[in-house]
Amino acid sequence: MRKYEVMFIVKPLDEEATNAVITKFENLINNNGGQVEKIDRWGKKRLAYVVKDFTEGFYCLTSFTAVPATILELDRIMKITEDILKFMIIKVDE
Repeated sequence: MRKYEVMFIVKPLDEEATNAVITKFENLINNNGGQVEKIDRWGKKRLAYVVKDFTEGFYCLTSFTAVPATILELDRIMKITEDILKFMIIKVDE
């Protein structure tokens, strides 16, 4: 298993809906052979430019270990989730 980080920006929703989106991806990682190590909630921040007609978003950084198949599934689901404005998955060098 390798170490990864995913940074994603959630649409500016109410707190309960934002937590539901973050929990959804935490469960997705855990259910597909990965293990979440840390979730950093940076909070609502102003975006540098308009993304999908939004000027603000809720930033979240998640550190986890996973197999490559988990990354493919995470990428696929994040692309089709409407509540995600932007995301980036990176492999952390050890």
